[in-house]
Amino acid sequence: MSRVIVAALLRASRRFTSPVFVRTLSSSSSSILLPKTTTLTLPHSSPFLFSISNFSSSSSSPSAQPPKTASRSSNVEKGDTFDYKQTEDVEVIEDWEEEEEVEPRLGDGGDGGGVVLGGVPWGDKVLSIASEVVKQSEEELQLFAFKTSPRGYIYVRLDKLSNEYGCPTMDELEEFSREFKKRLDDAGDSKQVPEDLALEVSSPGAERLLRVPEDLQRFKELPMTVSYEEETNSRKVVKSAVFFLESLDAESENCIWKLADVKENRDPESKGRPLNRKQKDLRIKLPFTVHRKINLYLD
Repeated sequence: MSRVIVAALLRASRRFTSPVFVRTLSSSSSSILLPKTTTLTLPHSSPFLFSISNFSSSSSSPSAQPPKTASRSSNVEKGDTFDYKQTEDVEVIEDWEEEEEVEPRLGDGGDGGGVVLGGVPWGDKVLSIASEVVKQSEEELQLFAFKTSPRGYIYVRLDKLSNEYGCPTMDELEEFSREFKKRLDDAGDSKQVPEDLALEVSSPGAERLLRVPEDLQRFKELPMTVSYEEETNSRKVVKSAVFFLESLDAESENCIWKLADVKENRDPESKGRPLNRKQKDLRIKLPFTVHRKINLYLD
């Protein structure tokens, strides 16, 4: 399931104080052109649609050529020109750097969580600033993923431990984004980091990879899509099904799974009928090592 992302790029020579209120698109990733001190107010939605992206920590968009043509917003002073396309209620620009779409893996700084600094010299500093903001937050937040790009982009995904799905609210994402941006501005002014960094902040989303065994007990009450290896006729095949975690034994390093009564597990010829008693009573025991990929399942 795609996360709704609002990404903002800035090209302005002055600071603005008037808030701009926007509505997000339902697409995976959109970019919105906003002045530096703008506040984003976004609608609340289902757990995996919580996300917000903030904007550049300086007066220019990172590693992007200035727009050649301009359109003006009602709250933008003359001389601050923007090049954008209008899509429904969102002003979208084309030069926001998209995260590369690759198969997620644990520790990739994206859906697999973890930290990837991309070899940039300012990476450790911005990671330290983000960690400080999280620690000082009154909410139960932690960094799920943190990634920096050589082009000056920072991607942050925040996890909320007390939420069933691990999703912060929109207000919490916005509060973190504002504080992180403020500190990036200060660090840029003191030349500790580049002045043209761009920031995107979001929740992990349903695509997050779950670690075995660390994350399984936490999401035990939720169905999970589990891909695993099984040896058949002396060769390994990868199978996938939607399970609930029945139990986990850390000592023997085994999981016991039970089938979830969802359409993916039902016989296509059963015309949507629920699982039968035999299927509901079925338990599958899998060693930690044969799990290939586990995600939260959404119907």
